[in-house]
Amino acid sequence: MDSLIHVQKTFEKVSYTGKKINNREFEDCIFKNCDFSNSNFSNNSFMDCEFIDCNLSMMDIAGTSLKTVGFKNCKLLGLPFHTCADFMFSVYFQDCILDYASFANKKMPKTKFNTCSLKEISFIGTNLTQAIFENCNLDQAIFNDTQLAGVDFTTAYNYKIDPEFNPMKKAKFSTQGIAGLLDKYDIKIQ
Repeated sequence: MDSLIHVQKTFEKVSYTGKKINNREFEDCIFKNCDFSNSNFSNNSFMDCEFIDCNLSMMDIAGTSLKTVGFKNCKLLGLPFHTCADFMFSVYFQDCILDYASFANKKMPKTKFNTCSLKEISFIGTNLTQAIFENCNLDQAIFNDTQLAGVDFTTAYNYKIDPEFNPMKKAKFSTQGIAGLLDKYDIKIQ
């Protein structure tokens, strides 16, 4: 990773725990079984990249560009996505643990979260228009001033969303999930 530009490379079983890698460009790269936990990856650029079976927990990604970046079976605990560059920000997640991460004020229309743990994640001020939360655990996730128009929550669970503070026109919910929309009223649904 010492080079400044990496194109169509595969990085496998790389461990950069607690290290600093800045001002690098990665295009069409694959990262497999890598450990970048507690590292500083700020001001890097990732375009059309994929992370598979990686640990990126508590990584510093301030100013980093994530342009069509996929994460599969990754551990992303406490990742501050809200500090990433906004230009062309595009990510998707499958079988990931994103607990305690933050997407505050990000524009993420049509983002896909598939079978992910999103416990205590922050979506404050986030635009999630037409996003999909397929089989996701949203226990104590924070939705406030979040744009949820057309979002699919039909298979998501453990969410509590206040419709008064989150525009959600044409959002989809399952019958079992209705309780998560009425939680603040302290009523019982049987």
